[in-house]
Amino acid sequence: MKLVVWVQGQRVGLLSYDGALSRFAFDYEPDWIGRRGAFALGPTLPLTSDPNQNADQHSAVVRQFFQNLLPEGKALDDAAGANKVSRTSVMGLLHVLGRETAGALMFTLPDEDPHQLGQPSRPLTDGELSQRIRARPQMPFSVWDGKVRLSIAGYQDKLAVYEKDGQWFLVEDPRLASTLILKPEPIADFMAGMTTNEFLCMRLAASLRLPVAKVYLKQVPEPVLLIERFDRKLMPTADGAIFVRRIHCIDGCQALGLPVDFKYERPYGDGVEVQNVRDGASLKRFLTLLDDKTITLAPGVSKLQFLRWTIFQILIGNTDAHAKNMSFFCEGGGLSIAPAYDLVCALAHAGDQLQTTLAMAVGDNFDPLKISAYDWAQMAHENALVPRLVASELRRMGKACLDALPGLVRELESEGAERGMLLRVQDVVARQAAEAMRVAPLISKVDQALF
Repeated sequence: MKLVVWVQGQRVGLLSYDGALSRFAFDYEPDWIGRRGAFALGPTLPLTSDPNQNADQHSAVVRQFFQNLLPEGKALDDAAGANKVSRTSVMGLLHVLGRETAGALMFTLPDEDPHQLGQPSRPLTDGELSQRIRARPQMPFSVWDGKVRLSIAGYQDKLAVYEKDGQWFLVEDPRLASTLILKPEPIADFMAGMTTNEFLCMRLAASLRLPVAKVYLKQVPEPVLLIERFDRKLMPTADGAIFVRRIHCIDGCQALGLPVDFKYERPYGDGVEVQNVRDGASLKRFLTLLDDKTITLAPGVSKLQFLRWTIFQILIGNTDAHAKNMSFFCEGGGLSIAPAYDLVCALAHAGDQLQTTLAMAVGDNFDPLKISAYDWAQMAHENALVPRLVASELRRMGKACLDALPGLVRELESEGAERGMLLRVQDVVARQAAEAMRVAPLISKVDQALF
């Protein structure tokens, strides 16, 4: 099985799978390597192959990178079932889902032209969307017109659409791509209010001037969160039409060279017998990656941006801030952090069925309610961060949250957000911010000899 990998109309390389040997391979096209501005798809897939990497090691790296493009959970099951492909068949799923992945990558069979596939895009009305939201217990939300319309990683129901003049379209035109992600309320009762929750957290991040995807809330009449895709850019063509440029980006697991099931620092769970196994994504892994000048465009800027992203997760009580909720732009000769997304106050649902331990520890602490000055100081020490900088950012961002929340809650309620959930999130963030401001002055006083 072979698939051609494309970026912005250019053949980048050939992805192949040998079923007899159960081995993947990826080879860049010579024309891609030789073109001006060529870039590697990610740190684990350099333009020049590693001479010390054997075929089995290469296969593992290739599988990890491309498997991370696929959806997870029920969305993966729905995609596999709709196309009669095994959910473990990476190549089969990339073939059927590979026209609209996260970032710029497209996949075709060797004899296919990606620019001659598909039909004119069709409108999606509010009424049809509403009907499909209500029909989710009987009908997969990712399958429309007999086709899977989702190839974006994650567990929540999502639909990728193209927007023009306020109208939504299911994309068929090969010159176009989705520009919005639509997220309805989850089906599960214990996650009720999630659209309002994420709406507030995303807009709070924007009020703190953190780089974050733009979001809106719309009632169809069911609440739907609209997220503008930062990996898409509308471009005019010579004939006056619109072309959607796909911008290459990768998620945290792809950047770190980890499989999807290592997106949490404790990949085997929080049980007493396995909680000390911390082989998955971690703050230290990310900060080490961002400190590498051969990989990251601006290490100093990127580390500060990542520190702020980390602090914000603690301030909003987001226990599910894992590696696949962090993305990096990958063009231009190195990594740079993409805008934040999937910012949710999981602690607002505490006592229900959401986890209450952090996806990635601060120091050695996975409890978001008990992050001490020692934990922040340990994190700073392990990653060559100045403790005073950590303290300053923690205090500044905590105060900014407290200052912004009252007015933001009123504003979002006027935009249709659910008041009860707004107040639940506000209570959590206010508590987290107050605690952050309390411990911030103590961070610089922690004895470095303890580490």
